[in-house]
Amino acid sequence: MVIAPKTAGLVFYVSDIGRTEKFYNETLGLRLERMEGAEPYWLQASLAGGLDLMFFEMEATRGSSPAVVFNIEEGGIDDIVASLAENGVTIVTPVSEAPGGWSADFLDPDGFGLGLYQPEDKPRSLKR
Repeated sequence: MVIAPKTAGLVFYVSDIGRTEKFYNETLGLRLERMEGAEPYWLQASLAGGLDLMFFEMEATRGSSPAVVFNIEEGGIDDIVASLAENGVTIVTPVSEAPGGWSADFLDPDGFGLGLYQPEDKPRSLKR
């Protein structure tokens, strides 16, 4: 199974969500939307070309969390993760619940973290 996402997001794990919101809104002039569903809230900015910036308040060390998240809009995240594992890709976090959907994290050949995200209203498997 090949991943062919049409949109992607950059995920930032930040230590202070309020400080991040102020910086991106006031200093950079970027319009961030508060997203509910996680405590504390998380932030998202949708940029032209299908790229989203997402900010979550949580501890993370460099290299231990995904920096790029591919959106799987049609569903099938379980199938994709199984295919990645069958092809020898290191799965860091198996498919698990995420705000509004499902996510999984894996490593590229150089050890860079990548992630998948799928909305909850889509089927986790497309196999019949």
